[in-house]
Amino acid sequence: MLEKIEDRLIVALDFDSAEKAVELVEKLDGVVSFFKVGMELQLAEGMHPVNYLISKGKKVFLDLKYFDVPQTVERAVRRAASLGVSFLTIHGNRKNVEAAVRGRGSANLKLLAVTVLTSLDAYDIQDLGFNCSVEELVIHRARKAAEEGCDGVIASGQEAKKIREVVGEKFLIVTPGIRPEGFPKQDQARAVTPREAALAGADYLVVGRYITTSPNPREAAELILEEMRQGFKTAQRA
Repeated sequence: MLEKIEDRLIVALDFDSAEKAVELVEKLDGVVSFFKVGMELQLAEGMHPVNYLISKGKKVFLDLKYFDVPQTVERAVRRAASLGVSFLTIHGNRKNVEAAVRGRGSANLKLLAVTVLTSLDAYDIQDLGFNCSVEELVIHRARKAAEEGCDGVIASGQEAKKIREVVGEKFLIVTPGIRPEGFPKQDQARAVTPREAALAGADYLVVGRYITTSPNPREAAELILEEMRQGFKTAQRA
């Protein structure tokens, strides 16, 4: 069973220092309980931000997109699981997933396969050598991730509805690239609004700059949550 709406918003701590990350977490206390730690913060501060968040009772999405030889992936995932993080991103080819599953063991860690980054469009897919549409590639990768033992995928809201139709209700869909109406898309080629993502079948929404660059991040988070409530409520009626 999924958590209440407030626990399904994940705020991306895309900062270059723990000081900035901690300041935002404190501002959002009582509103947001789930945070993403990615490459920038991890490279700047190691695992200190993760340990801090867990010590404060927050949930952690560790977004490091593991992809390496199986033995290395297995050890890395085992280490991540021992930290107590909730979500971890990996790449979804069979050997990589099998290694990650072994590394997780019995830990309560959700493994999420990356499908296609929300910053990529049809031109980028062709440039990478794929002779198919973005949606076709996303669906193929989501189906394979489900077959190979992942708990869910990272995918744009533009493909969430089709993924849900293919993999069913229990498979997690975590959607980044969230941009409320009027907020610049910047480098997100396949952005959607919070309401659109919820309606399409996303389970969790990842929001960064709309909240982290806001002069009032608490208010910005509450506005995102209100749109999410509207979207999930409408989806339940459909």
